[in-house]
Amino acid sequence: MSVENGEWIMRGMSWDDPYRIRTWHELVNWINEIGFLPLFGNEVKGFSAEEHTSPDYWWSGIRKEDPWEWREMIAASGKVAYGKFFGNKAGFISLEWLPYFVNFRRNGYDFDARYQDGLAGRREKKIMDFFIGEDEDGDALFKDVRILSTELKKAAGFGKGGEKNYPGIVTGLQMQIYLVIVDFQRRKNKRGEEYGMPVSIMLPPEAVWGYDKVTAAYSQKPEESRNRIFMHVKEMYPDADDADIIRLIGKSPV
Repeated sequence: MSVENGEWIMRGMSWDDPYRIRTWHELVNWINEIGFLPLFGNEVKGFSAEEHTSPDYWWSGIRKEDPWEWREMIAASGKVAYGKFFGNKAGFISLEWLPYFVNFRRNGYDFDARYQDGLAGRREKKIMDFFIGEDEDGDALFKDVRILSTELKKAAGFGKGGEKNYPGIVTGLQMQIYLVIVDFQRRKNKRGEEYGMPVSIMLPPEAVWGYDKVTAAYSQKPEESRNRIFMHVKEMYPDADDADIIRLIGKSPV
């Protein structure tokens, strides 16, 4: 997706192209095949859902044909992870590759340990406290608390007269894979009627797929996980510039 002469231009395949992805199920299959995928076009040419779908139905609202609608169905399916994972922009990660992203992006830290070491701030904790408690043994308990992002913002004390930069904070938590988007729902008025655009619902990946599965790569050094991700992109797109790949997946952990 790019801007040309003040207009948004979508890059994609022609409707009749036999290689065009035609359904959200086909998109999930491809994500699982290649491991992870940004939603929109980026510096690595060809490495996006946008470039493998038709540009004709984006934002049409026709769920069967609209890739923007597909992302909602994919997020709700739980078949892959969805969130702002690539340069603060949306994308998908297969469950096979999710542990490597978790290990790399978190630098081996669970959120509570990150906060205790002073690597996460008060605003991040206010949000994560909605999703992380303790069990009877004092271990972290990841709660499946489904709350609209707009309501989470208010409940965590963001907004007018409160904490600032809610969008930036939740994007950062997604980039570190502490939160993923698991559904979209529209808001309801006092009469229970839906209105407006669908709003995201986020959860820790541990609440969706379980702690052991999500953190399965913690035995690796974060740098090893990062290199695995980098080399995978390089193998798929050997002509891609190294700097472009790094901008997309992130720098080496500190």
